[in-house]
Amino acid sequence: MNLRPSHPSRRTLLSLTATAGLAGALGTLPAFTASATPQRPTDAPSLPASPAGRLWWQAPADDHSMIGQGLPVGNGRLGALASNDPGRELLLITDATMWTGGLNDVVDQDGQFPYGRDDFGSFTLLARLTVDLDGHDLSTVSGYRRTLDLERAVVTTSYERSGVTYRREIFASRPDDVIVLHFTQSGGGRYSGTVTLTGTHGEDAATSFGAAFPNGLRYGAAVTAHGKGGRVTADGKRVSFAGCKELTVVVSGGTNYKPDAAAHYRDASLDPECLARAKVRAAAAHTVGTLLRTHVTDYRALYGRMDVSLGTSTAEQRSLDTWERIRARARNGTPDPELEAAFLQFGRYLMISGSRGSLPLNLQGLWLDGNDPDWMSDYHTDINIQMNYWLADRAGLSDCFDALTDYCLAQLPSWTDLTRAHFNDPRNRYRNSTGKIAGWTVAISTNPHGGNGWWWHPAGNAWLCNSLFEHYEFTASGAHLERIYPLLKGACEFWEARLLTTTLPGSSKEVLIADSDWSPEHGPLDAKGITYAQELVWTLFGNYCAAAAELRKDGAYADTVGALRRKLHLPEVSPKTGWLEEWMSPDNLGETTHRHLSPLVGLFPGDRIRPDGSTPPGVVEGATALLTARGMESFGWANAWRGLCWARLKDAETAYRLVVNNLRPSIGGSNGTAFNLFDIYEVEKGRGIFQIDANFGTPAAMIEMLVYSRPGHVELLPALPKAWADSGSLTGAGVRGGFVVDLEWKQDRPTEVRVRSVGGRTTTIAYGDESRTVSLQPGHSVTLKDFAR
Repeated sequence: MNLRPSHPSRRTLLSLTATAGLAGALGTLPAFTASATPQRPTDAPSLPASPAGRLWWQAPADDHSMIGQGLPVGNGRLGALASNDPGRELLLITDATMWTGGLNDVVDQDGQFPYGRDDFGSFTLLARLTVDLDGHDLSTVSGYRRTLDLERAVVTTSYERSGVTYRREIFASRPDDVIVLHFTQSGGGRYSGTVTLTGTHGEDAATSFGAAFPNGLRYGAAVTAHGKGGRVTADGKRVSFAGCKELTVVVSGGTNYKPDAAAHYRDASLDPECLARAKVRAAAAHTVGTLLRTHVTDYRALYGRMDVSLGTSTAEQRSLDTWERIRARARNGTPDPELEAAFLQFGRYLMISGSRGSLPLNLQGLWLDGNDPDWMSDYHTDINIQMNYWLADRAGLSDCFDALTDYCLAQLPSWTDLTRAHFNDPRNRYRNSTGKIAGWTVAISTNPHGGNGWWWHPAGNAWLCNSLFEHYEFTASGAHLERIYPLLKGACEFWEARLLTTTLPGSSKEVLIADSDWSPEHGPLDAKGITYAQELVWTLFGNYCAAAAELRKDGAYADTVGALRRKLHLPEVSPKTGWLEEWMSPDNLGETTHRHLSPLVGLFPGDRIRPDGSTPPGVVEGATALLTARGMESFGWANAWRGLCWARLKDAETAYRLVVNNLRPSIGGSNGTAFNLFDIYEVEKGRGIFQIDANFGTPAAMIEMLVYSRPGHVELLPALPKAWADSGSLTGAGVRGGFVVDLEWKQDRPTEVRVRSVGGRTTTIAYGDESRTVSLQPGHSVTLKDFAR
């Protein structure tokens, strides 16, 4: 690194006014708060060389195509897309809590919640930052290159102009809660130009600004800059610099969102503009070298937990930039294992950058290019928010899952109130026929203000709870289980009040079925006993009973829930189609190739349906037939889900094909991968949008192909495709049961496996027909070798 930091006393440091009342911002909010003093490492951590560690391009982003071309940075709360244009660096800055709308606690004549930008609300941009550099137009430079360093979370741009090499680095620091831009050169060059910060909701250019939405959410941002060897001045509207050998720009911002329903999700004492000014001033008092080392050390503590090698790419493949490599992979069909490993690591990079200490990842994660994202970039509860977190535990990023847990707990009081006030409204087609109501559920869409949007989604509570419980299965954290217990119990209470008793045709046996519902997102709107709900509730009830037993709580109620579970109807195979039924009908009542795999939630993410002989006869075959009928061509998130299901069925080549489908270049808005590796979803012919779930779901499928687990059982290489079979490794993969696995393989066979306990006690490690039992104390590990072919 050629940072050449200078001591603060030798720099021109812009003066910011003192922040009054900063003590009022101190607290425990997982949002925009006063930072604790970061621990400052003296050296950056050593970084192993990895072919999957860097992505690079030979062109900057177009300002008008930032969502598909801008490179993302983020510290878990504060994010930005960077254009990396030589003459005009543009950052589109977001804060995870920057939301319009509100509680949205009314329903319309159809029993739906309003679903628009003014009532339900939308995720929006916080600010635009531009750094204009005099004379650095793209047409005047040569040797342009920009790089996303996945191992350090740094975006680097370099180019030559008039014999001088210019370089800039951009990173989003979590410890300092700022985004830093550092401009350097070698060869006697100078920087002159301006730094401009503007809001995106009518705020004028300023070195700091503060404003509020009609919903009472206050927000603000601030920027400062300092140079070396030149002059830096500010006039209140922008920063000007001239003749600088180096330039450092520091920006921060946020809102007064508070994850507390009792406080209406606001911290009335917090002044976001004041706090932003304090943060940039505090960060600017340190050298860039110090800020960078602090950032890299913090980031590496998570990123370094897992590594993956899927084989070696050719020298020709390595010579191509990332976009050309993606195009070549699609054009000639030749596997590019290092590119595929980099795509997995890019998903981990996005997870660390977008899900720490604030709201969970929404439909676009933490990144926007405007204030009108499709579906308001909300939290969809019928697949999308769940898929966003399938990667976290598998990829050594369990800490990043906490944002989802925190969100559900913060929303629970509002969700409970809305359920009790509106779910049994006579206009709601999904109201409980029993007339009873208890517990909580959600609509298809939720926002961070406690609000629901669109139709009620009765089974959404079960799916959220099952996701939260699965995190416990990976981590064996009793503290997490204690936290989510109220969510589990409330969801069970809701279903206890909702389930209906019926007798199946040709049988005298009484079973329980779900009341009227919609199998997302097709077919009849009001069918009873849909497979989607039956599977999710069956899993929910089992998870609740396990939680109650582990925590030694509510034994009598757990017995009640267990009894309900035993009476639940489970789906059958249609004698007409041979498919697992999606509805309680032998007929296919929806779209054969529909994007959702709603009736297959028992295959993935659940595991009631398993190809190991434990599932009732014919069910695995019926699930396979239905999955086959759904097809191989869909949106990115739908392909990812299909890939995960095929991995569960141990069909390696089909799962691999779906991974590769998502790596196809998106041209003209078609489904596939954008220039910057964001997944593009073609909503209509010629118009694609970014939706982030496939960027997590696809890497999750890749890991599932290498390691399958459920509590007490781990399978190695269950769906290893030929493209990765020669040799490879996966280190730091989380598995259910409370263990972490390091795995190496050659010629289709594990050569060495290390199993470490993070809370689990006993599990079996299986490969093919061979199975070994491992018993460990937490923190201990064992290495296994010599697996038979």
